[in-house]
Amino acid sequence: MNKTKKRLTAESPARLRALWQTLWQTLLQTGRRCQLWLTTHVSRSAHPSWFAEEEPLRAELLSALQMEQYGQALATGHKLSSTVGPDQLLSRLAGNEDQIVAACTLLTASIQSGHQVPPAAAWLLDNFYLIEDQIRTAKHHFPKHYSKQLPRLIQNGQSANPRVYAIALELISHGDGRIDPDSLSRFITAYQSVAVLKLGELWAIPIMLRLALIENLRRVATRLINTQESRKLAIAWADEMILTAEKDPSHLIVLVADMSRSGQPLDSAFVAELVRRLQGRAPTLTLPLNWLSQRLAEQSESIEQLVQQDSQHQAADQISISNSIHSLRCLSMMDWRQFVESMSAVEKILSTDPASVYASMDFLTRDRYRHVIEELSRLSPYPETEVAQQVCRLAQQKADNLGAQHRESHIGYYLVDAGISELRRALGVQTRLPPGMSRYFSRHRLFLYLAAMTGITLIATASIWIWRVHQLHLSVTTVLVLAASVLICSQFALSILNWLITLYATPSVLPRMDFSEGIPADCSSLVVVATVLNSVEQIDQLSEAMEIRFLANRDPHLRFGLLSDFTDAQQEVTAADTTLKLRVVANIAALNKKYPRTDGSYFLLLHRNRLWNPQEKIWMSFERKRGKLSDLNSFLRGSAETAFSLITGDPAGLKQTRYVITLDSDTELPRGAAAVFIATMAHRLNQPVFDACSSRVIAGYGILQPRIAAGVSSPTASGYEQLYSCDSGMDPYTRCVSDVYQDLFAEGSFIGKGIYDVSAFEQVLKGKMPINRILSHDLLEGCYARSGLMSDGVLLEASPSHYLSDMRRHHRWIRGDWQLCSWLLPQVPGETDPVTGKASTYPNPLSALSRWKLFDNLRRSLLPAANLFFLSANWLLFGHPAQAWQGTVSVIALLFMPAVFSLSLQLGKKPAELQLLQHLTELAVSARNQLSQAFLKLCFIPYEASVYLDAILRTQWRMHISHQHLLEWTPSHLEQLSRR
Repeated sequence: MNKTKKRLTAESPARLRALWQTLWQTLLQTGRRCQLWLTTHVSRSAHPSWFAEEEPLRAELLSALQMEQYGQALATGHKLSSTVGPDQLLSRLAGNEDQIVAACTLLTASIQSGHQVPPAAAWLLDNFYLIEDQIRTAKHHFPKHYSKQLPRLIQNGQSANPRVYAIALELISHGDGRIDPDSLSRFITAYQSVAVLKLGELWAIPIMLRLALIENLRRVATRLINTQESRKLAIAWADEMILTAEKDPSHLIVLVADMSRSGQPLDSAFVAELVRRLQGRAPTLTLPLNWLSQRLAEQSESIEQLVQQDSQHQAADQISISNSIHSLRCLSMMDWRQFVESMSAVEKILSTDPASVYASMDFLTRDRYRHVIEELSRLSPYPETEVAQQVCRLAQQKADNLGAQHRESHIGYYLVDAGISELRRALGVQTRLPPGMSRYFSRHRLFLYLAAMTGITLIATASIWIWRVHQLHLSVTTVLVLAASVLICSQFALSILNWLITLYATPSVLPRMDFSEGIPADCSSLVVVATVLNSVEQIDQLSEAMEIRFLANRDPHLRFGLLSDFTDAQQEVTAADTTLKLRVVANIAALNKKYPRTDGSYFLLLHRNRLWNPQEKIWMSFERKRGKLSDLNSFLRGSAETAFSLITGDPAGLKQTRYVITLDSDTELPRGAAAVFIATMAHRLNQPVFDACSSRVIAGYGILQPRIAAGVSSPTASGYEQLYSCDSGMDPYTRCVSDVYQDLFAEGSFIGKGIYDVSAFEQVLKGKMPINRILSHDLLEGCYARSGLMSDGVLLEASPSHYLSDMRRHHRWIRGDWQLCSWLLPQVPGETDPVTGKASTYPNPLSALSRWKLFDNLRRSLLPAANLFFLSANWLLFGHPAQAWQGTVSVIALLFMPAVFSLSLQLGKKPAELQLLQHLTELAVSARNQLSQAFLKLCFIPYEASVYLDAILRTQWRMHISHQHLLEWTPSHLEQLSRR
């Protein structure tokens, strides 16, 4: 008994340990089974709709010929809806983006956890950056509500997706994600042989293909995630079975039963991974394989079939991913401009332009014409092709009556010029306003513009005086102060009106020819810089600048010249003349030797000697810059062979010059800009039409003024130069928005740097200008020859480096403006009689708009004096401090309000591509510049008033009493030297 008791006591710890081990193993097995069950069911239930699997866009692969046939069949079966459906493509794109990002995140996590991914998933992850970029591109080129403008298909009696999106889906499906440019063109051509696509649909093809490819990638990515989850489950079950077979084979059948009860779908990915893990292991693992084989047999499937199916799915997914990635790259490289034009039925019709101009225009101009066709088609009951045919019919009628060379024979006359009203009537397009009112507004734009400015001026004036109306009494002082306030408010009104017009008016862009392959011989041009030779260093700078312009605009039919003369002197020839002449001749000869040309030289020097001016009592160049250009025009037309005393370089072929580009010595001609200017000038609608009755250009343009932008500031630029160099696109002569006249009246203002037609310039201005009278000739030349603003052409010019330099420029401009006062009168001075020295007169040919431009310059020159007089009168004459402060605050408010309005609008118009912080940073820089300029304008009122009044009074003295120094002018480079 004692022995038995001792033995039991000794065996009890061993038994307890075995019991605990058994219990622990059981708990572990139970835990693993629970984990497998949870993994199976949680994985199956997680994101049931997020990764709801849709089949990739795969259909029967078709050859190019089969695609053509299918395109015709597809067009026959498509039925368009007459209603506008909801815009679902953007939301679909956002959903696809979220799912692709989530799929890539899960696949990356799977790799990091040690699991293998199929080749298709590796392709997806490796090219995720490209997919992100294409999604951003799709969002940028697919604005909100864009798809609502596209024709939609009828599906189940309701408006469905846009037709072009359905076409893109078919292209992706029958090419397994591969886009071939040739098969795409043939498919679209075949489709349009049955149903013509609109221009908007053709332009939407690339974006729709992107959307369809992204849709296909999302579907494949979803499938990859689902198969990856199945593989992870198969790995978990296989690992548990392998562990159970090694430690407790008797429980393997229980584990198989658990897997059976879990309801795990036996898809190809699960089966293939499970078999791969279990085959070739312990003999006991044949049990789950046999069970799997039996379950699949019940579904009429086999292990071998599903393993093969999984391999096929992986290969197909890899091909779909690789094809889609390749197609996305292909879309970015394709020339969609050429594709759309080759596919467009409207393009083929417009190419029959009776004037034979359309096909030779640049792409942007052709595209602008087509956009007008689209707009008119939307506003009329006619399709785009019939609108285009109507345009060609109207142009053909004019060609039959007036000849193919007439401007009205070109289809553009009816699309972007005065003939558009005739086209609208032919199409029955109704304007928003009644026809009579619309015609009135069109014919009286200047009157309405001035009426609006007057209205704003009166309102602003009334707001200043309403608080002191009880103090008003008729006196000279009151009338002068009231007039000053009206003048001040007129500038505020003009600033606000111009700002509003630029916000709502359609920007005017001039049509242009395509000279990208070179300037044609019949448009041979000359780039000239009119200058005064002063020093050897200046000559070297001019030569270097001319070479830079040549290298940036090199063309066989573009030549470069210097129009030079010497500074004013008390004798005809000075000691420095010979040195300067030899230096400039040597520099021109060196350039021609460096860049030889067979028919005449690339570089020319046209130099004039001094002439005695009896009125100025000095030896000087005849009529300064105006005289140089006038002599050049006469020389080019063969009527002034002796105008230039020295010609360096071979001028052969120079008399065939059609256009002249005139620049200042500090003006930069950007790369390719000359060809752009010439191509714009050469367009049929821009060619000048001279009216013999009014002796001026009445249609087209004799002069084109490019937009003046500030050049790149040097590191040593002054604060004043940096502050005002931000005004790119502003007219530096007026500080006003220069697009207003072009947008409203189809005319601009010439400021001395641009391109002009030599024949038109000579025809309009020859014998029209008095001698020793015209200083600011640029504006007057633009009024006679009709100047247009080329807003998409640009010249670069440095801003004044110092305020005093800027004031000297303004002093000269104001003197020139007041010397043009006579051109506001019914009779204007003409050519000076060489015998009597008196100028003849003739009826003023200038238009009302041109006279307003002249008057506006005079009005602007009085502003500083008006501000100073109004402020002084408030404090000295009206006595009461409160009222004086009221007037002062009013002036300050009128100066700052335009800037405040502009900044307020900028604050609310954040570009979509900019982050908020970037937008606010740019806004802060703009606010600093605009408010600083307004503050300086306020501070400099007294000084500017003195400078401007000096210029005005000095001009009156010289014009009416002394008759001398009317051509007083100092070149900018000499001003800089004198300042140093």
